[in-house]
Parts: sequence; C-alpha cells; structure tokens
Amino acid sequence: MGDLGSSAIQLVSSLLVLILGAIICLALRRAFSCSSSRILLIYFWHSLFSVVSFLYIINYGGDAIGYFHYSFAPDLGFSFGTAAIRFLASFLTQGFNFSLLGCFLVFQIFGAIGLIAFDAALRDVTWHKSRNLRLLATGIVFLPSVSFWSSALGKDALSFFAMGLALWAALNLRRRWVLLGAAMCVMLIVRPHMAGMLGLGLAGSFVFQKGIPLQQRVVLGSCALVLAISLVPIGLSYAGVGADADAGDVMEYIEGRQGHNLKGGGAVDISGMSPPVQMFTYLFRPTLIEVRNLFSLAAALDNTILLFLFVAGGWALIRKPLPAHLLAHNRMFLWIYSLGAWLILAMTTANLGIALRQKWMFAPMLIFLLISVMGRSRLPVESESASLEETKR
Repeated sequence: MGDLGSSAIQLVSSLLVLILGAIICLALRRAFSCSSSRILLIYFWHSLFSVVSFLYIINYGGDAIGYFHYSFAPDLGFSFGTAAIRFLASFLTQGFNFSLLGCFLVFQIFGAIGLIAFDAALRDVTWHKSRNLRLLATGIVFLPSVSFWSSALGKDALSFFAMGLALWAALNLRRRWVLLGAAMCVMLIVRPHMAGMLGLGLAGSFVFQKGIPLQQRVVLGSCALVLAISLVPIGLSYAGVGADADAGDVMEYIEGRQGHNLKGGGAVDISGMSPPVQMFTYLFRPTLIEVRNLFSLAAALDNTILLFLFVAGGWALIRKPLPAHLLAHNRMFLWIYSLGAWLILAMTTANLGIALRQKWMFAPMLIFLLISVMGRSRLPVESESASLEETKR
C-alpha cells in the first residue's frame, strides 16, 4: 500500500513531469493553431488546479486515493473503466515510483491537452466574432471547474482528453478522422458507454448531414454504425446491464440508477422527474438560490454561465439560420453525441456532485455549438463563402 506523501526524489520527479508536460503541449501548438504563450498559460493554469485537486483529495478523500493504493497490487489485470485507471497508475507507481502528486501531474497532462483542444475549437468558431464573445469563450476555458475535475488521477482526465480531441476532430473530420479514432479508443478505455455514444453520433452524422453524396452516406454511415453496434455491448457490459440486454433490461437499469447515490449533500431524487427536468437538474443545478457553501457557490456560478449560453444560443438558433461558413463543421455528430449523452446521464445520475464532473464529457461540445451561433460575424458574405471553400479543401 503506497504512502500518500512524497519523498525528495519523488518531488523532483513530479517537477520533471510538470516540465515534460509543458514541452509536450508546446509541441502541439501548431496542431491546435495556438501561440506558445497561450499554450503555457492554459497548461500552467490547469496544472495549478491539479495541485488544488491533490490537496483537496488529501484532506477530504476521493476516488484518486483508492486508485493510487490499488495500483500497488501485484498482477493487476486490464479491464475497462476503474480497473483501467488502476492498471495505468501501476506503471507510474510500481514502474517509476511516483507519488500520488506525481500521478496527478501525469494525468493532468491529458486533461490539459483536452483543454487546449477545447480552446482551439472555441477560437476557431469565434475569431470572426465580436471581442466580447471571444472574451466569453476564453473565460469559459478558464472556468475553475473545467480544470479542477480534469486534473486528477482518475477517469475524468482521460475522458475530458478524449472529448477535447473528438471536438477538435469534428471541425474537419475528413482530415482528422484518425484523431477521432484515437479519441474513441481513449474513451473506450475509461468509459465504454460514452465511446458507444461517440460511435452512434458518428453514424448519425454521415446519414443526416447535408452535403455528403448518397453513396458516401451509405458506405460511411454503415461503417460508423457497425462500429457503434460493436461498442454498445461493451458499454452495456461495463454499466452492468449485460451485453445481450433488451429494451426492458435497459429501462430497468435506468430506473435502478435513479435510486443510487442518494446519500450526501449532492443527492437529488430524480425518479419522479420528467426527462426535461432531469436534464435541467443535471446540467444547471445547483443554482445560485441553492448555494450552501463556497464549493456550491463556485458550481452555481459555472452553471449560471452554462444556462446563459443555453438560453442565448438557443434563441439564436431559433431567430436566425446557421451561418454558411459553419456548415463545414460536422455539427450533426456533435449534436447527436452531446444531446444523447446529456439525456442518458441525466436519467441515470441522482447526485449533483457526480454530475458536476461527468458533464464535462459532453458540455464543451454543447458550449461550442451554442456559442458558434451567438453574435454576428464581422466577415462579409463573400468572405464567409471563401472561408467555407478553404475549409472544404
């Protein structure tokens, strides 16, 4: 069983990991069209919250301590989900003698890359918008909760990493399909049911998105559907439903999940709520009128910003058509995945504390979709058309 403390050598190794992470992120600056200064700002901001998360876990406990202790067990086998984190952590603890802090800093590198990808997507879709909207997009990237939950030893760092890569890949799937495949593989390792949702979103995007010839829709859509069908049983088995479950088994599982995690300050009874109310509860609560402490205040402020984006972006979708230069983005894939994930997680999560961290597996995609339709473009129509053609090429 590993000690949670760090020796002098382990502190040095943690510092080296921090520096190595910065070098890795700097090497990706061209891939994400980002300046070195912005890369470093995002990386060290994210690293700061990794230390904050570490101190929080040390004082109040959390899953990361269990992952760390289990990583010292002999003959750890690989499996999806929790077992995968223990297996990966064992390479750090048994192979490199990393402390808990060192493990945090390794996992936060993945979270930081996901955050950089999220920032790159928002910059891509707001560069021609007003300064205020660009500042809003940057402010969202630097929300404390985004970095806090994606900077610890655990599944959240890798799932956020996968989400960030999938979002960035969706901006140009024709050129970045390998990146999307890598994102789905990472998501499969930690949360197989969400990898299945990515596969379904991809299949749906080929079937329904405009601008793709019918033959390509059939071929690509069929391939993506086969991929999704192969991932769904893995996700069902991981969730405990069973790979051969029918619709009745799935509904029974959902009803059972609505009664789980009803202990603690974040518990909420969702069994009597309609799906829309469940979705609102999952994404936007706690609200400002439900604040009880500093932690819930921070969560409520984040949720208020999300609610504003949802209302403003939703109104923009109703009020005006989609700008032409945004049609190149595979928006259908993002819509299917984010809305599907939102609905399923909202129907099966009865604890706001869990929702606060798990919603970042899809919330950045919703944020991207909503903020992309807000504000007015500073480009003339001709420039928008030229931008669209350039993206297609």
